[in-house]
Amino acid sequence: MNAQEIATKAHEGQFRRDGVTPYIKHPEEVASFFHEGTSLWQIAWLHDVLEDTSWTEDDLREAGIEYFVIEAVKLLTHRKDVSYEGYVELLMEDLSLSKAADYAKQVKLIDIAVSLGDSPTPKQVKKYAEALKVLCS
Repeated sequence: MNAQEIATKAHEGQFRRDGVTPYIKHPEEVASFFHEGTSLWQIAWLHDVLEDTSWTEDDLREAGIEYFVIEAVKLLTHRKDVSYEGYVELLMEDLSLSKAADYAKQVKLIDIAVSLGDSPTPKQVKKYAEALKVLCS
């Protein structure tokens, strides 16, 4: 299974905020900014799988996703016990540690840009603006 197939299966039955648009349109749009088949493309497709579905790291590994991609997806996974601000700060702290962290940041920036283009609430705009200040500093 490739990243696109996994994301499509994992997000099946989920919808965007409007309750009509299939959720998979979001990772599809994020992935469209990267060359098909590359690590960045795979990370983009999978960036919400661990956070928003029942899929686990082990499931991704068993599906044939390489370690490097899984590490980046883990970095992009906002844990429930961490505030959004804390999550973004943790992502920045990890940037000096690995190429996976650098790739995660690139995908996160596109993720935010796509989300800003999807009729965000004022609260979400503020959240994304604060994240961009941290990620672009």
